[in-house]
Amino acid sequence: MAKTTRTVPITQIILDEEIYPRSGVYPKRVSMFAENMRDGFEIDPIEVQIHPDYIEKYRILDGAHRWHAYKEIGATEIPVHIITLDGLDPLLYAAQKAIGPLQLTEEEARTTARRAYENNPRLTSFEIGQAIGRSRQTVDAYIADLRASFQMDLDLKILRMNGLQIPQERMANRLGVLQQTISIHLQKMPELAKLVNTDLSKGFTVVQVAEKHGWTEPMVWSLSLEGKDDLERFKELNWGLRTWDLWNWNDCDFCAGTPKCQKEHTDGTYQRRLARFSKHTCKK
Repeated sequence: MAKTTRTVPITQIILDEEIYPRSGVYPKRVSMFAENMRDGFEIDPIEVQIHPDYIEKYRILDGAHRWHAYKEIGATEIPVHIITLDGLDPLLYAAQKAIGPLQLTEEEARTTARRAYENNPRLTSFEIGQAIGRSRQTVDAYIADLRASFQMDLDLKILRMNGLQIPQERMANRLGVLQQTISIHLQKMPELAKLVNTDLSKGFTVVQVAEKHGWTEPMVWSLSLEGKDDLERFKELNWGLRTWDLWNWNDCDFCAGTPKCQKEHTDGTYQRRLARFSKHTCKK
């Protein structure tokens, strides 16, 4: 992580709600900073990073109250530390800086933990807890539902890829997880299939089962039709069997082949032969 100090126009600095860990700004704290600035006290520069979406803009990582105080006293340029995070989550970095002088409230800590996990589900409870000043167990409680949803979504993706016989190494690369994680999730597959098959055996429709378990309908159909022959699959899908004389054939494109082939296309011979299911061969 690198840090550069410089003075920048205050209009180039943005308070980005996406990475601000608090629910709002405290007016009393802003007034305290403004009074100290007027009295000539030395104030630490605020920390910012180059805004990822806007040219020549910075977003605040630490120092929102000081920024508001500078605006209150009419400052046009202010000293800042420009931080390069090198892959660190900006929301968690901002939260970690915020817990120094003024601890995050319970709601702010919970909201920040959930936002951080939604942005990056691969963050551990320990990493989030360190940033917001909460224990791992507390963070577990904050994000329990989000983690369960993510794990179910990952299970379904792995189930779908496994059905396509994609190797575990490729699954891991596509999903951005360790191959060991794939192996662990694959052990759950029989149990997932058992739950779905149980509901199907009770007479629930594919649509109902898909909605209940959060599966796509094609995934439920693939499981439902597994091990059945073509006749049974057609029956399950209500397709029935169609005799050859009921298939609708499309005329093939006119081809610049042999003179004989061209003649058959133009005089109707080809269509008559097709109606009799005779083989027509022409080389383009």
